[in-house]
Amino acid sequence: MKDVRLCQSGEAGVAGVWSWIKEEAERVAISEPQMRPLLEDVVINKPCLGMALGERLARKLAREDMTRDQLAPLLGGILRGDDHLVESAARDLRAIVERDPACQSPLEALLFFKGFMAISTYRVSHHLWQQGRREIALYFQSLASEVFGVDIHPAARIGCGILLDHATSFVVGETAIIEDNVSILHEVTLGGTGKQSGDRHPIVRSGVLLGAGAKILGRVEIGEGAKVGAGSVVLNDVEPHTTVAGVPAQVVGVSREDSPALEMDQRLACKGRAKGK
Repeated sequence: MKDVRLCQSGEAGVAGVWSWIKEEAERVAISEPQMRPLLEDVVINKPCLGMALGERLARKLAREDMTRDQLAPLLGGILRGDDHLVESAARDLRAIVERDPACQSPLEALLFFKGFMAISTYRVSHHLWQQGRREIALYFQSLASEVFGVDIHPAARIGCGILLDHATSFVVGETAIIEDNVSILHEVTLGGTGKQSGDRHPIVRSGVLLGAGAKILGRVEIGEGAKVGAGSVVLNDVEPHTTVAGVPAQVVGVSREDSPALEMDQRLACKGRAKGK
């Protein structure tokens, strides 16, 4: 059984997650000595989660046009200078361990889970976008698309406690909004319906579970605690705590769970038909 350590939000949560990562890194360095150089470089010799995350991202994103030696101080400086970025990363790591049975510790997610790497790269690009540094924000978006197969526009607004499970081919448009504690599987698209300007991408409220391959198009709202079945195409708003599925998506009932994102039950079984449906 995995050792799930619940951490509080904020600084206490960061400290708790970082302590767990350091402990696991020391253990793995002993049991797998070939991994010690990586573990020392990314975790053991780093003073905090922000520096560790910056180093891991630098190793993954380095290219000829921006080397690891250039990326590491840039990323580390951004993460050291914004506590919210590190708190968000800690909450994402906690979400992965709690919701993904394949993940046994936050160290595994930090080292090996590209969904976490992709959302962390987005957070850096969004930080830069908000500072008006458009070109370098788009540069990090393009890197994440190339390296992780995940394309999130840096202007999109994404909360904390996000699980990108597998993450491949996840696409998020410029004006999309994703609230806290949402779980998203691979090949999900939060897209527009044409070339109109303004708010044209979906809003996903907290507690939502988006099944693999779901396509949500236009300025539609997926209500709190809703569930979208795998392969569905959603063109209209989804009421809170409602389960939808199909092409186009239709209401199939009411979600069993108050927060499907936390339970990760992708079955469409439901506890009753929605009223009027």
